[in-house]
Amino acid sequence: MERQEILKQVNEVFMDVLDNEDIVLSDTTTADDVEEWDSLTHVQLIVEVEKHFKIKFTSQEILTWKNVGEMITSIENKIK
Repeated sequence: MERQEILKQVNEVFMDVLDNEDIVLSDTTTADDVEEWDSLTHVQLIVEVEKHFKIKFTSQEILTWKNVGEMITSIENKIK
């Protein structure tokens, strides 16, 4: 799966979980850029992304992410 397609699907998960159809993610997007993205929704987002792609992230992986791009890279590595 292409990186752009993963980003598109992650964006759809974010729109669904955060109930905001106007979200447009990029590799550099952080929680500071999305009003609804707080610590509680962060957990919900991770769970839904894991379900969507049928993968599991380690706590260590999650803690290293600085932006959506790093999440996408982790997804890419797991689905290859």
